[in-house]
Amino acid sequence: MFKRQYIPIVVTIGLFILMVAVGSFRYTGFFSTQVFLNLLIDNAFLFIAAVGMTFVIVSGGIDLSVGSMIALVTMVSASLVQAGWSPAIVIPLVLMMGSLFGTAMGAIIHYFKIQPFIVTLAGMFLARGLCYVISINTITIDNPFYTSMAQTKVTLPGGNFISISVIIALLIVFLAFYMAHYTRFGRNTYALGGSEQSSLLMGLPVGRTQIMVYTFSGFCSAMAGVVFTFYMLSGYGLHAMGMELDAIAAVVIGGTLLTGGVGYVVGTFFGVMIQGIIQTIISFEGTLSSWWTKIVIGLLLFLFIVLQKVLSERRWVQRG
Repeated sequence: MFKRQYIPIVVTIGLFILMVAVGSFRYTGFFSTQVFLNLLIDNAFLFIAAVGMTFVIVSGGIDLSVGSMIALVTMVSASLVQAGWSPAIVIPLVLMMGSLFGTAMGAIIHYFKIQPFIVTLAGMFLARGLCYVISINTITIDNPFYTSMAQTKVTLPGGNFISISVIIALLIVFLAFYMAHYTRFGRNTYALGGSEQSSLLMGLPVGRTQIMVYTFSGFCSAMAGVVFTFYMLSGYGLHAMGMELDAIAAVVIGGTLLTGGVGYVVGTFFGVMIQGIIQTIISFEGTLSSWWTKIVIGLLLFLFIVLQKVLSERRWVQRG
């Protein structure tokens, strides 16, 4: 029997295939391997950020600090590298910074019983403000390692290529998939999102799981910041404005319930791909503003939220 909870992810994958088909029939050169790979190249940092957001939403929470943390990582990386620090020190440092930032938010949410929305909103303002403490201007990176990471192309059969950032993003996606479905932490995260009270009654480590979820989200935000730094070769306080909303949109379009307990890393992957394919179609069209991307994503969000509501109500009716 086909489980009702899989309907959103099936719709997501079907929608992506439909968009690819429409683009292929409408535009010459749309259906090519390199166009598909360009979706990965241009959205590598969003894949990573959205993976962390998936775990947070599955656990029943939300993380609004993602975009600000990415910007803070670019600023810290750029300022330290340009001051002569080695990337071998800077990158682990910013990853640790993001992880600790997430740990702090998770601890506040758990021990003080404050809504994740409020705590992560405060984290968003804090991280964005720290960017301007470092500098109000753009800090350009000319370090050879960062330049090499930005320009290196990994050649694939057929003359196609991807960037180093794509490899990093895919590794994070595979790691997250394994964590979600084959580890105790993943099972506890789903249980926490399903019902925190039931998780406590079952003796699950609710507090530790909740803190670890935000730690992982902070790590993913920092890693996304590192990849974004490779992509932009600069640090700036206005980098990644609103990217937390793009990540949330990708997670929801990917079939993860906003109420928690149900979600898929694979669905999030296709959620990001759908955002990328919309941008690509608009680019091929040539006559539409880039703001149409936001309009279409907004419509898709409405549709998927309504779909989730309908499925949720039917599930309760069946239980009744």
